[in-house]
Amino acid sequence: MNHDLPYADAYIRGILNTTKTIAMVGVSPKENRPSYFAFKYLLERGYRMIPVNPGQAGKELLGQRIYGKLADIPEPIDMIDIFRASPYAMGIVQEALTLNPKPHVIWMQLTVRDDAAAKLAEDNGIKVVMNRCPKIEYGRLSSEISWIGVNSRTLSSKRAKVMGKGVQRMSLNRTTMSGGTTDATDAAQRAQQEEMAQGND
Repeated sequence: MNHDLPYADAYIRGILNTTKTIAMVGVSPKENRPSYFAFKYLLERGYRMIPVNPGQAGKELLGQRIYGKLADIPEPIDMIDIFRASPYAMGIVQEALTLNPKPHVIWMQLTVRDDAAAKLAEDNGIKVVMNRCPKIEYGRLSSEISWIGVNSRTLSSKRAKVMGKGVQRMSLNRTTMSGGTTDATDAAQRAQQEEMAQGND
């Protein structure tokens, strides 16, 4: 796959619709960190979220046990969300390839890109997304992000299926005009760069 081109909305939507279990590597328990926001958001959207952070292993984050490494997780993982700086991506992909069964998706967060790690994963039948946030993509594709005034580039005359109480939790059954970044993506990318520069706590 050419990761220099924008990802097709159907590709991203397909991943988010078929993924049930996500291991987030590098999540922080600090409530002001982007990784915490993304973890909480995806958990509230019905994903089984598994936090991975060696410095926090054995503790809990939002009621979910924190593991020190991927190999410690006692259940199959559909997607690994890498919330670490780019130099760590290859090691995480290599660890993911030792899992049985292997995950279906490696997702590298905003600012995280490692083409060699992506090629290794894809050569082993794993889909890859780089430099994107699943929280932002979910919000964009479900039109949830439009409720706060961001142009999601998603048009529909149909109401989105509400996924719980309130209008802020919608499903992904929307049609998008075009892909690409938004102001929210740019702001989230800056926040994540700051978090990665400070290191994961």
